Amino acid sequence: MITVNAMGENCPIPVIKTKKAIQALAGPETIEVLVDNEIAVQNVTKMAESEGGEVSSEQISDGEYKITVKMEGAPGEEKQEAGSMVIAVSSDRMGAGNDELGKVLIKGFIYAVTQLDVLPKAMLFYNGGATLTAEGSDSLEDLKLLESQGVEIMTCGTCLDYYGLKEKLAVGTVTNMYSIVETMAGASKVIKP
Repeated sequence: MITVNAMGENCPIPVIKTKKAIQALAGPETIEVLVDNEIAVQNVTKMAESEGGEVSSEQISDGEYKITVKMEGAPGEEKQEAGSMVIAVSSDRMGAGNDELGKVLIKGFIYAVTQLDVLPKAMLFYNGGATLTAEGSDSLEDLKLLESQGVEIMTCGTCLDYYGLKEKLAVGTVTNMYSIVETMAGASKVIKP
């Protein structure tokens, strides 16, 4: 029995920890995942089922849940073309609605990108997204990690000028709109959070 303790962890960390445990399996095994909210139960369950697991869950106490994942071994690896994906980030938050929640979501999104099996070719930052590559951004460590693994981090120079951040760029390179369009046009897939 393998135990994954994801108590107190925000999305997407419980899913990522469980996925890593599943991928590390050498043979049939049961994984017990501990989380503290129902959304994590739902997210972990969905991911584990998509990996071929037999999943059950129970509430142990108020704010404590146990998810049991029975696996026959690590799932087969999907074949993906490395470097074919580009991520285009146009805001310092994800989605519409509450701005504070949106900032938490974009930070979680960028962290989740660091955990992908196949990393994107490039990440493009423009408009409000340009602030994420500058000094003071909560996502700098994740972006620096991605850059160190070969992901090209490109930020719109016009946008950096507009926000007064050209001298505060902390990761990646300054680019222009033609290069952004060219990078998107050459990608097999563009993801925009």
